[in-house]
Amino acid sequence: MMPLWDESRRPVNFPIVTLLIIGVNIFVFVLELSGGDQFVLSWSVTPAEITAGHRLVTIFTSMFMHAGWAHIIGNMVFLWAFGPQIEDVMGPVRYLAFYLLGGVAAMATQIWASPTSTIPLLGASGAIAAVMGAFIVTYPRDRIRTLLFFGFFARTAFIPAALLIGVWFAFQLLSAGAGTISDVNTDDVAYLAHVGGAVFGAMAVRWFEDPERIAESGS
Repeated sequence: MMPLWDESRRPVNFPIVTLLIIGVNIFVFVLELSGGDQFVLSWSVTPAEITAGHRLVTIFTSMFMHAGWAHIIGNMVFLWAFGPQIEDVMGPVRYLAFYLLGGVAAMATQIWASPTSTIPLLGASGAIAAVMGAFIVTYPRDRIRTLLFFGFFARTAFIPAALLIGVWFAFQLLSAGAGTISDVNTDDVAYLAHVGGAVFGAMAVRWFEDPERIAESGS
């Protein structure tokens, strides 16, 4: 499944921060392509280093990095599907703070699970998971235009946000049991980071929402 956009509403305000985040991710990915493995390793999170109090800045830099084309494209599509509406009800400043804190919460969850790991972690997925957690609380009944894949075939369908994000979250929980984490050289995924980000988003969204903007959006 690949969510494309919210069919039930359009943002009242221009999603400048969401577009800025996408732009920064693309820019950093270009730096990765030119800098190679050394650049990736320098700015990714290594849990053992964080728990030792070293290179704490990588908690932030890692959430703008990706392991390949499929990784960044998938993440940016997910962010565009859910980000503009959440930015709309929070406002640019609150939304940016929420996004960054969601990424930190996601990474903290993964580091807590594997504090001595020396395998690098990277990706925007945890922060985007926080946005999805916020979305399921704020707009659970919105219909999301979603691309469904059936082998070599694909079709679009309208899926309620609660169902779409709920199924996605259940998959993350089940997959987390395997104990896999993201690695710059594999296709492994930091499922616990997704879980931590989504839980943070669902729990914290009401603290960041602007009541006037919620009324303006008609939710």
